[in-house]
Amino acid sequence: MTVKSHVFTSESVSEGHPDKVCDRISDAVLDAFLAEDPHARVACETFATTNRVVIGGELRGPESVIARVEEIARECVRDIGYEQDGFHWQNMVVENHLHSQSPDIAQGVDASDDKDEGAGDQGIMFGYATDETPDLMPAPLQYAHAILRRLAEARKSGAAPMLGPDAKSQLSVRYEGSVPVEITSLVLSTQHLDPQMSSADVRAVVEPYIREVLPEGWLTEATEWHVNPTGKFVIGGPDGDAGLTGRKIIVDTYGGAAPHGGGAFSGKDPTKVDRSAAYAARYLAKNVVAAGLARRCTLQLSYAIGVARPLSIFVDTHGTGAVEEAAIEKAVGEVMDLTPRGIREHLGLNRPIFARTSAYGHFGRKPEADGGFSWERTDLAEALKAAL
Repeated sequence: MTVKSHVFTSESVSEGHPDKVCDRISDAVLDAFLAEDPHARVACETFATTNRVVIGGELRGPESVIARVEEIARECVRDIGYEQDGFHWQNMVVENHLHSQSPDIAQGVDASDDKDEGAGDQGIMFGYATDETPDLMPAPLQYAHAILRRLAEARKSGAAPMLGPDAKSQLSVRYEGSVPVEITSLVLSTQHLDPQMSSADVRAVVEPYIREVLPEGWLTEATEWHVNPTGKFVIGGPDGDAGLTGRKIIVDTYGGAAPHGGGAFSGKDPTKVDRSAAYAARYLAKNVVAAGLARRCTLQLSYAIGVARPLSIFVDTHGTGAVEEAAIEKAVGEVMDLTPRGIREHLGLNRPIFARTSAYGHFGRKPEADGGFSWERTDLAEALKAAL
C-alpha cells in the first residue's frame, strides 16, 4: 500500500568533516597504489585528531608508494583546505603503519585461474535506484549532497572565503505518494572562519547557494531553517572531533532510503566486494529503473570469501515493477558477470578513480571520461530488456 503523504530525512557531510578527511586520505593512498600497480591489494584505514593523522592497514603493492604516504596525506588535507592551528596540512604529525597483507586472506582471493578468483570477504551488498530524481537517487540525500558541494565550490573559488571546510546538511522532504514535493525543514551547520559571525550572518552567506541547487518550489514559507543552530562553529575538522575511515556509510550510499550491508568503501581495493559488489548492485538497480522495468529497485548480492560467484541475487521493486522480480533476478545474472573479476573488468575498477568518491556520495554522480563513476552508466538497460 502506498503511503499518501510522508516526510523522509537524509543528511550529508562535507569533505572537511573529520570522517571524510579520513576517507579521502585512505582513497588517495589506494589511488596511488593502483596508479603504480592495477593489481595492488590495499585496505587502508585512517584516524585523524588534533594535528595528527595515523594511517594503518594491509597492502600488497610497490614499496615506492609506501614512502610517499605522508606526502599523500598532507596533499589531501591541503586540498580540503585545513590551515588552522589545531589541524594544518603542513604542521600535522603523520604516522604510517601500513604493513603486508595477511597470506591467509590472500590465499582466498588469489587463484591460478583468474576466472576462479574469490571474493575478498564474505558479506551482503545492496544497490538502490528510484526515479524520483534525474540521477535515480533518493531526493533528500541527493540534494543534501548538492548543497554541500555548492558551498565547497564557493569556498574554494574565493566567493565565500569566510566558510570553513567542515559542514553538515540535512533535508526533510515531504512526499505525496512516491513524489517529493517540498522541503519541510533544512539543517545546515558550517564552519566559519570569522568568530564574530552569528547564525543569521552565516545564513545570509549560504542561503543563495542553497536556493541555487534545490528544485524550484521546494522551499516554501513554511520550510523550517536551522543554520548553525548551536551558534558559533569556528573550530572544525579533526581538531574539533576525531575522524575515522568508514564511519559515514549511510551518507556514502542512499541516506537511509535503502538497506546497507554494513561494509565501508573507502581505502579498499576493488577485490573487496564490500566496495566493488556494492557498485555493481547500484549499477544493476539503476539500469533496471532506467530500462523502465520498475520505478524503484533494491538489489542485494551476497558473497563468501574465496568463492567467486555470488551466493544469491535478490530484487525488490517495491510494488512498482513492470515484470516479475524473479525474472529481473535471472536477467541481471545473465547480462553481467558478477564474479569479483567480472565486476572489475566490466566497470573498469582497477584504476586510480577512488579519491573523488570520498565525499558527496559514491552514487548519483555523472560517469566520467577516465572511468570514474562507471557504475552510474545506464548502458545495460537494453540488454536487460532483451534478457526478459
